[in-house]
Amino acid sequence: MQVKAKFKKTPIGEIPEDWKVVRLEEVVHFESGKRPKGGGQETGEVPSIGGEHIGSDGRIKWENMKFIPKEFFTQLRKGKVKVGDILLVKDGATTGKVAFVEDIKGYSEVAINEHVYLLRPKDSNTLHNLFLFYFMYSPFAQVQIQQAFHGMIGGIKNSELKRLLLFLPPLPEQKKIAEILRTVDEAIEKTDEAIERTERLKRGLMQRLLTRGINHERFKKTELGEIPEEWRVVRVGEICQSIVPGRNKPKKFDGDIPWITLADIDGMYIGASKSGLNVSKEEIKRCGNKIIPPNSVIMSCVGKFGIVAITTREVVLNQQLHAFVCPKTLDPYFLAVALMSQARYMESIATKTTVPYLNKDKINSIPIPIPPLEEQKRIAEILMTVDRKLELLRKRREKLEKVKKGLMRDLLTGRKRVLVTTEKHK
Repeated sequence: MQVKAKFKKTPIGEIPEDWKVVRLEEVVHFESGKRPKGGGQETGEVPSIGGEHIGSDGRIKWENMKFIPKEFFTQLRKGKVKVGDILLVKDGATTGKVAFVEDIKGYSEVAINEHVYLLRPKDSNTLHNLFLFYFMYSPFAQVQIQQAFHGMIGGIKNSELKRLLLFLPPLPEQKKIAEILRTVDEAIEKTDEAIERTERLKRGLMQRLLTRGINHERFKKTELGEIPEEWRVVRVGEICQSIVPGRNKPKKFDGDIPWITLADIDGMYIGASKSGLNVSKEEIKRCGNKIIPPNSVIMSCVGKFGIVAITTREVVLNQQLHAFVCPKTLDPYFLAVALMSQARYMESIATKTTVPYLNKDKINSIPIPIPPLEEQKRIAEILMTVDRKLELLRKRREKLEKVKKGLMRDLLTGRKRVLVTTEKHK
């Protein structure tokens, strides 16, 4: 049940009259950690959490963890992690990212390194730890952190962290706000798990369908492994028109043809720029770029390989992408998944620089299997069924994220209040 409240102005926004604004140092204990000389190791007994292990979703990324010796951990006076702690990246490009320690994944001890702050309420009767996490995750804290950001490498000093301002509702209300937001997060996590399961299903189907086909009994050995006898292996550049984007970036974005970058690819089909950038035919001609026709397959050729999409309309690409126009004998969706399956091969032939890349010759040399067109279409239809499920799940996740943002905006400022009886929380 929502109740109306009178509001008062504070340095970080309006809040209900019965709420407080306090400095972080008044209610939060915080500390940082450290590692032995030489840094963390690939193996060991005690995980050492760094900034790279804190995700943008508020969770800890336990994969690719670094470790410190147990003897070193025992001697630490600060930086020992407990369940319920809040971790905050203190410096570098990801300064301000925050995570809640919901569990420690079966480890008996966990530490943080010198690039992370540990935040812990001084008094659990004054400040609820999960409420603190959601506040630190919210724009109300993140804006303050970015304003305190300093230096070429960047970061937030201990003295600056102390001065951050925190909204402080009555404790029962803090708990209820955290409970509501946690419920939404649990729905997001379940959706993420469903997406991961469905993506695994698609990868398994791709592996089988691109090597065994449909209802085949006789197979032959090729550079791609065993494939049906009726299939053949070709270089993608032998059967497709290969299009390299122009080198010059448009100066004007005032047309109606989408300007597509690698960041715009999110799913198997693409027909718009997420940033809303569109160019005119005149500007395309001026900068020497090329228009990619509908039903072309575009793929990443810089950095991470195996990212593909099919164009649903005319587009223009930046230099991170390459395009193929399929002949009538090749289904665009089949080509897209065939290229996706060759990500490791692309990595093996890429030119190794700070950021690996593929030039046109190497791209055109990528081998792919070619079944008869009718079988290509049947394989594509099977995989598109999975794609449709993935699309629904991703839309659900997007909707939940919007709900969460709205709730954080309203609940963390008291715009919407939940009536909580004190007796319920005794």
